[in-house]
Amino acid sequence: MCFIYRVFVLLYLAGIRLASLFTSKARQWLAGRVRWETRMRKQAADLYRDRPSARTAWFHCASLGEFEQGRPVLEQFRKDHPDWVVLLSFFSPSGYAVRKDYAHADAVVYLPLDTPGTAARFLDIWKPSLAVFVKYEYWYGYIRALAEEGVYTCVISAIFRPGQVFFKFYGGWFRRQLALMSRIFVQDEASADLLRKHGIDQVTVSGDTRFDRVYALQQHNEAIRVAESFAGEHRVMVAGSTWAADEKRLMTLLRECKHQFRLIIAPHEVDDAHIRHLQAQAGEQGILYSRAGNDEARLRAARVLIIDRIGLLSKLYRYGHLAYVGGGFGQGIHNILEAATYGIPVIFGPRHEKFAEALDLLRLGGAFAVGGTKELRKITGQLLADPGRRKTAGAICRKYVEEHRGATETILKHIGKNTAKFGHPGQND
Repeated sequence: MCFIYRVFVLLYLAGIRLASLFTSKARQWLAGRVRWETRMRKQAADLYRDRPSARTAWFHCASLGEFEQGRPVLEQFRKDHPDWVVLLSFFSPSGYAVRKDYAHADAVVYLPLDTPGTAARFLDIWKPSLAVFVKYEYWYGYIRALAEEGVYTCVISAIFRPGQVFFKFYGGWFRRQLALMSRIFVQDEASADLLRKHGIDQVTVSGDTRFDRVYALQQHNEAIRVAESFAGEHRVMVAGSTWAADEKRLMTLLRECKHQFRLIIAPHEVDDAHIRHLQAQAGEQGILYSRAGNDEARLRAARVLIIDRIGLLSKLYRYGHLAYVGGGFGQGIHNILEAATYGIPVIFGPRHEKFAEALDLLRLGGAFAVGGTKELRKITGQLLADPGRRKTAGAICRKYVEEHRGATETILKHIGKNTAKFGHPGQND
């Protein structure tokens, strides 16, 4: 099975190289890993020159979404352990590009692909005493190398389901890699029960750190001037992480809904082609965020504000009277908690069955699922026309977030009890 895994990784690399002929994201992925070892050795040497005995905490995230999920743990760890070096790695260019200058990490890097020998060289450079993987990203070469070095390794905010590869009839090898983890912090009891049923007992039910993150976001009233001017006294829907299937329905809604409202739309992909397509759909009533600051009159007259950059969405929801979260007409919805924390109703598409928070809020009455444009028009119209119903649904969302906080504290308390056991006391010790 180890051989098959290595072949899969090499095939993945070949696929990325092929894709780089057509997509800029794949080219970024490859460019970020060119001569990675030489660059990282120099980076580490410079960083540790004046801190030869500093221990290193390594946090790894697949992309930007996982980073936001793990961010509360990283930042609190940094506050609690100012003498440690914090290393942050990403697998995806979308995460690295946005957070490469992240102030709470001493170094931000691309994770080299898990080919034979790579993990050993990476660990030799950084010598982490603690490794934290956020939710996904089970790279088995790294997990095994960390276990062999005696490094305390954990995954946080993990969630497991019976259909995953770990629990298939052929999943024994994959489960053995999970068993190498020092601790697995899961979101719910169902995940813990599933792991224990298969002989993996080093499990703690901590909850989801996203609740801590989104709650902290809405506590900081950081104004976005363009969005503030656009919203004014109007009723506003903020549509986040949208795909083409979502945007088609939203633009139809904007044309047909009897209740006038304005739309702030932050698509999942902000490449030039997609933004141009959105502009074409919005027509004269749309304006780009990047240009809105230079055209105040048109900004105030527009009905659609198109966000053509990454990193604003979690702050934009504060300007909404209701939210639409994309992905539900594709692989699955994106993060609805970023909207719910602001105390506004949340609407999403039919592919939400794998998301516990969506199911909870549907049951409680804070969220609404739609199967198409007709249902979207009906729910939106009802919420816009009835401030009381809108306020009640929003209050349910806010309370739900507040009641599910605390995962960060649970995780760090457990990690703190083990600090004395961590290997790699320092670069030169």
